[in-house]
Amino acid sequence: MTTDAIAVHPPDDGPPPRPATTLPRTAGERAPERRRSTTALRRTDLFAVCGAGAASLALTWLFFARIAPFSGGLGFFAVAYALFLALYALLVSFDEDGPAVRDKIASVVVHSLAVLLLVALAFVIVYTMWSGRRALPHLNFFTQDMKKAGPLDPLTVGGIRHAALGTLIQISIALVLTVPAGLLCAVFLNEVPGRYARFVRTVVEAMTALPSIVAGLFIYATAILALGLEKSGFAASLAISVMMLPIIIRASDVVIRLVPGTLREASYALGSSRWRTVWHVVLPTARSGLTTAVILGTARGVGETSPVLLTAGYTAVTNYSPAHNPMVSLPLATFEFIKSPQPTMIARGFGAAAVLLVLVLVLFVIARLIGGRGPGELTRRGTHRRVVASRRDQRRYALRHARLAGSPHARPAGVTHAAPATSTHVPEQGVDGS
Repeated sequence: MTTDAIAVHPPDDGPPPRPATTLPRTAGERAPERRRSTTALRRTDLFAVCGAGAASLALTWLFFARIAPFSGGLGFFAVAYALFLALYALLVSFDEDGPAVRDKIASVVVHSLAVLLLVALAFVIVYTMWSGRRALPHLNFFTQDMKKAGPLDPLTVGGIRHAALGTLIQISIALVLTVPAGLLCAVFLNEVPGRYARFVRTVVEAMTALPSIVAGLFIYATAILALGLEKSGFAASLAISVMMLPIIIRASDVVIRLVPGTLREASYALGSSRWRTVWHVVLPTARSGLTTAVILGTARGVGETSPVLLTAGYTAVTNYSPAHNPMVSLPLATFEFIKSPQPTMIARGFGAAAVLLVLVLVLFVIARLIGGRGPGELTRRGTHRRVVASRRDQRRYALRHARLAGSPHARPAGVTHAAPATSTHVPEQGVDGS
């Protein structure tokens, strides 16, 4: 195969030609590359998913029902899912290359896991609400305690007022203990770096995965057995604080670390000290993230059962004093109600679980709404307030400029600096007039 080449002919009287590389005059045309998108959903992808799903279910049913003596729902879905991935990869490979096939398989696996988690969460919510449907419609379920109600009494008597009030008191005390300590520890980890800060961060990360029963045993051994503190709401608050503190520290540490360093440098350049910078720059900038950290810690503390089981005790009456006598919470009340074999008590237990579930979901939704903003990012209401303040300042500056313009000593328009004064110095004369 020959190609035309560009030949360079030197002049006749010049030096002899040197060896040179010849280049083809025109390169062969290449097929245009197709851009691959990892997020776009095409019709062929939908057909491949539906076809692979139907074929995998049919093959699995044939294998379980006709070929092999297998049974069980878990095994059925596991085999069906494996066949689905294999068939989907086969169908996609007809139109895509190797990297595209791997990307699509990974995308299907990730989306299927997300769907599985959503289905599991929806099942828990629906099952809890459906099981507690008998107790939730009764108003006395929220306004009465179990002082006058027994296991055989109908759902029109008794409620969870004592448990709801106990949860509120215990969480309030735990927040008073953990929020200042957690925020101070997070500020220390970010603003005072060093070997000791690394050690504290390691301990906090280890405590994040601490089993709740260990926290309850710690408070039970130190506060109740060693110090003689009785089982009460305060002891339960201490145990809940042990579980909430690492969550608040860890989340606050991440949020404060996201604050831009240029803000700190600007504050230092203006002469501010380190702690003044933290108080007036770092903490206000990370306000939304810190609020999210506190809400996440609260959601963790509200749902704790094991620490409260060991430290709070159980009572059927409403206790307003956290320092004396047992104080029950919603998780502990749910546990005690479910233990009973009576259907009415089980219905009360699922009703308390439904209230607790709604409370935790509301806290997580609030945390998600607040935590969706970055450090320093304003909400719509905050932006509106800034706009109103800017317009107010603009009117104030305009009035000030008008007053200055009407003053007899006002500067001419367009003059930003006062003109230098004209010298009226008269030369000194001597005695002889020179």
